[in-house]
Amino acid sequence: MEGVFYAKAAAFLGAALAMGIGTVGPALGQGLIGMKACESIGKYPESSGKIRTTMMIAMGLVETSAIYALMISGALIISQVYGG
Repeated sequence: MEGVFYAKAAAFLGAALAMGIGTVGPALGQGLIGMKACESIGKYPESSGKIRTTMMIAMGLVETSAIYALMISGALIISQVYGG
């Protein structure tokens, strides 16, 4: 029974690490995207619509890696809670 406890603890720790590490990169990337978009809009205000659209598409692409980390964490937790 003690081995089951260690397996569950490892799965929960793995889920926490997956979310913690898996969201640092996207957070930094989104910050850089937003920073550069604001700089570009400040320099070229006439093209703010195109810059904003491009920024939103880039933000969506970057956010997918954080969503993948969430899905992996959820799968680890669900497999231990409901699977055994």
